[in-house]
Amino acid sequence: MSVLVCITGRNNDKLMAKLKGALPDVDIYLWPHCDNLADIEFVLVWKAPEELWQQLPNLKVVQSFGAGVDGIPVDKLPPDVEVARIVDKQLSHDMAEYVLSHILAYKLRSQEYSANQSTSYWKPRRARQGATAGILGMGELGAVVAKRLSANGLSVRGWSRTAKQLDNIRCFHGEEQLSEFLSQLDYLVCLLPLTDATAGILNRALFNQVSSDCLLINVARGQHLNEHDLLEALDCGELGHAVLDVFVTEPLPKDHAFWSNPKVTVTPHVAAVTNLDTVVAQITSNIKACLEKKPIKNTVDITVGY
Repeated sequence: MSVLVCITGRNNDKLMAKLKGALPDVDIYLWPHCDNLADIEFVLVWKAPEELWQQLPNLKVVQSFGAGVDGIPVDKLPPDVEVARIVDKQLSHDMAEYVLSHILAYKLRSQEYSANQSTSYWKPRRARQGATAGILGMGELGAVVAKRLSANGLSVRGWSRTAKQLDNIRCFHGEEQLSEFLSQLDYLVCLLPLTDATAGILNRALFNQVSSDCLLINVARGQHLNEHDLLEALDCGELGHAVLDVFVTEPLPKDHAFWSNPKVTVTPHVAAVTNLDTVVAQITSNIKACLEKKPIKNTVDITVGY
């Protein structure tokens, strides 16, 4: 069996060294340096080029290098190909800390005081009183974030495609309950998987349903957000602020309007960064399972995309 690593936009030297060290008897190639793609049965991918998929006639497993699989054309893969993702429990805790810290910073007006300090401007204000947070996407990450916010005194709602049940979390599901979920939210966190149904969900129609001082936090995918609608909503006072960790184009172009907008906080896709050793352990386990014809771990349902 041969393995192909096709991860674009980053240096893969450490990853390749760790994989080859863990699997000395397996042929592991780095895209595009592979002479015979017909031998590839297992491919590790992140932002793979579209032309790759037509060149893998014996593909058995597609392993995402991250927690999401939105960059994998699951609808175009043969039905017998399994798709797996990375599951890292530490990611959930890191994500919860990221979200909570930005909510508290907004509530306590930290960014406002930082801007005032740069101009020696003294203006004390009361902390924001909003205490209702909503989580779009109640998968593993969303559930941990919801519990952390609830434990810190926030009233938390969760919305997902299908019904969920969590202690102390008011759960909504389906399109028919989305408006009720959004109504007058003070903090809105997007942790949805990226699918055809969720692309562009963060738009003007949605922004009109939350409170006018609402903080939007997008830590899912850049494609969830209609950027033009967000800028208009911020300019018109329909939203209070936006914290964005993910973008359609990464790195975010230097001339992008988000950089200079005082109502936008930009972070460079750091809300939850997977530990390389954790990734290699899971990938190695799945490569061995593929080789030994054993069950693959952390597979996704390709009919829904997560």
